[in-house]
Amino acid sequence: MVLALLTYHPYRMSITVLWALIALVGIPAGIIAGYFLRRAWAIREAQSAEAKARAIIAEARNKERELLIKAKDQALKVADDAKQEEVTRRAELNHLQNRLEKRESLFDAKLLELEQKQKEAGDKSARLDQLKEEIQKIREEQLRKLERVAELSMDEARRTLMENAELRAKEELLARLRKLQQTAEEQIETETRKILATAMQRLASPMSAESNTTVVDLPNEEMKGRIIGKEGRNIKALENLTGVEIIIDETPESIIISGFNLVRRHLAKRVLEKLMVDGRIHPGRIEETIEQIKKEMASEMKKAGEQAAYEVGVTGLDPRLLQLLGRLKYRTSYGQNQLQHAVEVGLLSGLIAEELGANVNVAKKGGLLHDIGKAIDHEVQGAHTQIGYEIMRKYGLPEDIAQMAIAHHEDIPQTVEQAVVKSADALSGARPGARKGTYENYVQRLNELETIAKSYAGVERAFAIQAGREVRVFVKPEQIDDFAAMKMAQEIAARIEKEMQYPGEIKVMVVREKRVVQYAR
Repeated sequence: MVLALLTYHPYRMSITVLWALIALVGIPAGIIAGYFLRRAWAIREAQSAEAKARAIIAEARNKERELLIKAKDQALKVADDAKQEEVTRRAELNHLQNRLEKRESLFDAKLLELEQKQKEAGDKSARLDQLKEEIQKIREEQLRKLERVAELSMDEARRTLMENAELRAKEELLARLRKLQQTAEEQIETETRKILATAMQRLASPMSAESNTTVVDLPNEEMKGRIIGKEGRNIKALENLTGVEIIIDETPESIIISGFNLVRRHLAKRVLEKLMVDGRIHPGRIEETIEQIKKEMASEMKKAGEQAAYEVGVTGLDPRLLQLLGRLKYRTSYGQNQLQHAVEVGLLSGLIAEELGANVNVAKKGGLLHDIGKAIDHEVQGAHTQIGYEIMRKYGLPEDIAQMAIAHHEDIPQTVEQAVVKSADALSGARPGARKGTYENYVQRLNELETIAKSYAGVERAFAIQAGREVRVFVKPEQIDDFAAMKMAQEIAARIEKEMQYPGEIKVMVVREKRVVQYAR
């Protein structure tokens, strides 16, 4: 390139050479100068850094000396505090040690005192044991002396004492029981008499008489032959269709219809009366008349039931239930007409419930329908109480009223109204003239009373008196004491209530007496 430039232009070539020479000379010189400048700068910087380092080191050493001085001061302070604390702790330790020494000395004193007391207690215990032995010996000696004097051992004396105490306690208890029972009975009897008397005064019912026969009056003696018919066909048809027995005897212008079923007797009587008026008596006419009279009696039963409900003041009964109620018109029990009995119990129940503040409507309905089961008990198997309950439930009566059919024969009624109906039922059957039992029933009831009373151990003899209203039991005094006699009377009364059927109430009297007889000769 330089040759090209030299050959290109002489002037330009000289300038170029000059610059080239400058460049060749300046560059190395610049490098060298830069090197020395850099070196000088580096030396200067190094010197400056060394000076700074020396300054920092000097400052650090000054701080180190200050810290060392502070640390020494702090250490001295801590040491002083530690010494002071040690002095304080030593003082507290000395104080605690003094207290412990005092307590130890006091404990030693207490311990010595306790040991002394234990020793004294041991001596006293030994002395007490010795005294107990001496007292026991004295007691045994006294007991031996008492046994020799009383001629009884300790066990015998204890047994005698217990028997005497038991006897006194039993007598006191028996006297108190008698007093309480007498007081309660007097109060109950007074209030009961008042309520029942009030109810009875407000109700009057007719007398009843038991009868198993019905007399039919005849217009003449010739009618007997017509009733018998040819070869007895008329009377046989009557007996077979009505279920009764027709007795034709020597009694003038009358025949007797015999049967326990009042409905059948009444049916036979009305059939005979209608046949005698009609004049035509033969089996076909008899059968036709019986069907006609049955319809008439069904209508009369319904009217009788409606009349009974109206008389008692009971409404809202099912017509079919009234029909069954009317059937009681032809049903008797111990000679008492069941429909009259139902009406009477319904009225009495209402009056008693009114006196007691019970539900009068429930008592009246329950009293009127309590024996409704007897309307069909000869047709349906079962007791009349259960039959009556099922009938009332069937015709929509509430449970509390339906239960009256069962409750009036239960020992303990569940509600006040049930107790009212039970009392009214007993009152209706027990009042004078209400029922007339047969001689056989009367004798049987007396025998049952005496048999129940004689079945108890210790009974010497028993008698049923007051027409079966009282049973008097005589017991052996050496086997039955007063307390056992009272218990026996309660048990006999409970058994009579459970096993027997009777009107009213029966008094049970247990007599315990000891008789001593001597003869002076």
